[in-house]
Amino acid sequence: MSLHTLDPRAPWVISTHDLGRRPGSMRTLSPVLPAPADLAVGMIGVPKDADVELDIRLEAVMEGVLVTGTARTPLTGECSRCLDPLTSEIEVGFQELYFYSAEDAGEDDLLLDGELLDLEPVFRDAVVLALPLSPVCGDDCPGLCAECGIRLAEAGPDHRHEAIDARWAALQGLVVEQEDDQEG
Repeated sequence: MSLHTLDPRAPWVISTHDLGRRPGSMRTLSPVLPAPADLAVGMIGVPKDADVELDIRLEAVMEGVLVTGTARTPLTGECSRCLDPLTSEIEVGFQELYFYSAEDAGEDDLLLDGELLDLEPVFRDAVVLALPLSPVCGDDCPGLCAECGIRLAEAGPDHRHEAIDARWAALQGLVVEQEDDQEG
């Protein structure tokens, strides 16, 4: 008795029917699928329903179906230095074996649901691991001024603040008087 839980019409569910269970049979696919929701870390992520371009190879092996592929998808977020919006693209590779039976699989391994496999968890893991934790709009982004918050790229090289440590403020007058005494 088999319990089928995957919806064959779901975009990330792929049928392996034409592979049969013949080791050595192979098929390639290049679908464009909508990005799943909540695919982000920190300040950057994949917009929900963005086009994900996939190049996938499905290979039947003794234990199951080996899925190897690449995915290209757009990213949106904020620069971690200057907080400006940024967009870019990421390409990730992935490989996963979907086992035919639970007896062959380990605790964390993926199983085929009849002839169906769900590619979303594999894609999600590959993308989340590849996302930058501190995305930047450019390698040379100077960020924001710690004193006033202005973008340093717009402030210019002469942007400065007089920083007087309150603990030393009482001594500030002594230094000036000392200099005056030496000049005279």
